[in-house]
Amino acid sequence: MSFKDIYNKQNWEEVKKTIYSKTTQDVEIALASGKRTLEDFKALISPAALPYLELMAQISNQLTKKRFGKTIQLYAPIYLSNECNNVCTYCGFSFDNKVKRKTLSEKEIITEVEEIKKHGFNHILLVTGEANQIVHVDYFLKTIELIKSQFANISIEVQPMETSEYKELHDAGVYSVLIYQETYHQEVYKTYHLKGKKSNFDYRLETPDRIGNAGIHKIGIGILLGLEDWRTDSFFCALHLDYLQKKYWQTKYSISFPRMRPAEGIIEPNVIVTDKELLQLICAYRLLNEEVELSISTRESEKFRNNIIPLGVTSMSAGSKTNPGGYAVDTGSLEQFEMADERSAEEIAELITNSGYEVIWKDWDHVLS
Repeated sequence: MSFKDIYNKQNWEEVKKTIYSKTTQDVEIALASGKRTLEDFKALISPAALPYLELMAQISNQLTKKRFGKTIQLYAPIYLSNECNNVCTYCGFSFDNKVKRKTLSEKEIITEVEEIKKHGFNHILLVTGEANQIVHVDYFLKTIELIKSQFANISIEVQPMETSEYKELHDAGVYSVLIYQETYHQEVYKTYHLKGKKSNFDYRLETPDRIGNAGIHKIGIGILLGLEDWRTDSFFCALHLDYLQKKYWQTKYSISFPRMRPAEGIIEPNVIVTDKELLQLICAYRLLNEEVELSISTRESEKFRNNIIPLGVTSMSAGSKTNPGGYAVDTGSLEQFEMADERSAEEIAELITNSGYEVIWKDWDHVLS
């Protein structure tokens, strides 16, 4: 059975109704459960769970330390291109934004990597817009060959591809692939994705299966918080995670929690997700799944990132630039979105260390040489 078959058995409005009808008793049962189900997850993300947030945070902290210890991985994104063929109403890279476009050459990629390596990063995320004729699999393969000696871990967040292409990337050394459905609300999906390949809801929905079939070590999924009701969307994301873990059981998984941020020519959020609600969601995922990695980016404020460290996350970006060449080559190129936390990687590492955690990020041999 495919995830599309499972998805089609669900009804958005009915799922939403069941989440919002959860009671304090449902929440208490979920909190006391030894092995939590997707129904428990509904209770934990429901409005009824908000008064239990402190207890959820305590349990989340205990579960995270039990599985991952007191460690947090830091990574840096490198934006290779802001070219995009899609028209998406929430993204600064949208094709209809009449802005300066840039795709990094091999020389420029090396310059960017040199700057990133000055800060000791050993984990890199390659990011592009979705422009298949410009940033295609051959471009990614050449980039990976160019930089793989510099990093222990290479992840990508690019356009959906075919299984054969993911296999090529796997063989070239890609560790993980991140692909976000943005929203699982199929009826309104096309109101956000007006043109381009991304407007194909089903093709995007089936992408994690193609990644899994290619044998990629880790798959990252998530939603864009602010497009639709976050509780309902998050349930469908958890449903997707549950399916993937059962089918591709040897693969690792991560969940990211991007909230909409200001960017060139984008719409305002349809739904405001508060800090308290985002914390609730992060804790709910940890209570549901002790194995999944949870990631927070520089989209979030300094205050939020300061306080989230012991409460379930396992990886954070730091010192990020969201524009091609933003580290050294072209600091004025178009950003995908504005960052909220602009502190350096060193400052974030110090913050994590002062919180009693170990930071996994440094290529110490390079830094000390």
